[in-house]
Amino acid sequence: MTTGTVTFHRILRCPPERVFKAFTTPAAMCKWLPPHGFAGEVHHMDARAGGSWRMSFIHLASGKVHSFGGGYLVFEPGRRLAYTARFDEAMGLPGEMTTAVDLATVSCGTEMRVQQSGIPSQIPTEICCLGWQESLALLTLLVEADIPA
Repeated sequence: MTTGTVTFHRILRCPPERVFKAFTTPAAMCKWLPPHGFAGEVHHMDARAGGSWRMSFIHLASGKVHSFGGGYLVFEPGRRLAYTARFDEAMGLPGEMTTAVDLATVSCGTEMRVQQSGIPSQIPTEICCLGWQESLALLTLLVEADIPA
C-alpha cells in the first residue's frame, strides 16, 4: 500500500518552548490542530517519551467523529517531538503515520519543520496538506499572541 508524506516549514515569532507546549498541551491541541469545520477533543495525553495520546475531530456540520491516537517516540522540550498516529478501525484508514516536529531558535523566534509520513493512500496528500495549512495558521495565531501574563 502506498503512503504519502507532507512537509512544512515555518518561522514563528515566539520561543521554541511555546511552540512545543502547543503540541503537548491538550487544550492547545484542541484550539489549533483541528482544521476548519472541525472541533477537537483530547481524550488522553501522557506527553513524554513512551507516553500515549488520543483525540477526536468532530465535524460540526455532520456530527461525524474521527478518532485517532498513538504514542510519543521523541520528546525533547523546545527542540524535537515525534509521535505516531493511527486512525480507529471504523475509519477504514490502515497503517500508522509518524509526525516529526523540529524546532530551532532563530533571530526572530523559532524555525519549525514538520514532516508527517505514512499518510494512508485513501487520503490524497494535497487534502492532507490543505488541512495542515489551516491547522498551522491557527497554531501561528496561538503561539505568536503576545499577551502579558
